[in-house]
Amino acid sequence: MMINTKNIMNLTYYQKVATKEHVKVVVHFIDDIIVKGYVNNFNANRPSFHLYNGITGSSPNQPMLLKMKEIKAIFFVKTFEGNNEYVERKEFIEGDRALGCRVEVTFIDGEVIRGSTVDYDLLHSGFFLIPVDPSSNNIQIFVVSNAVMKICFI
Repeated sequence: MMINTKNIMNLTYYQKVATKEHVKVVVHFIDDIIVKGYVNNFNANRPSFHLYNGITGSSPNQPMLLKMKEIKAIFFVKTFEGNNEYVERKEFIEGDRALGCRVEVTFIDGEVIRGSTVDYDLLHSGFFLIPVDPSSNNIQIFVVSNAVMKICFI
């Protein structure tokens, strides 16, 4: 899904915010490295993006250039700390209102996550996944297609 002003009406709230502001992300690489930082104007169709390791005042610090082909998933988060005591729900329950299609994603490292997506397309570099648990620290997850072993619609 290309994030630009022409299709801004089709985006979720958080995708709209991610196109305008510095938002918190936790980047999981294919080789198990995890990096926290901020993104601005994230575009899923580009082969790389800038990750800022901090913000001083309203200005971001020097960015790192990250290549999409090296990434497993980008977690758009509420806080970097999360809540270690909270047990996140991983399954849909009766009455859940999912935006789009419910899916189960199995990564090439065996990790499985579930959520819903409105923009899955096999031909795109990835797709946004909304976690099952609305109280999760994860607001949305950008799943990179190259890191996926299989996807099942549930």
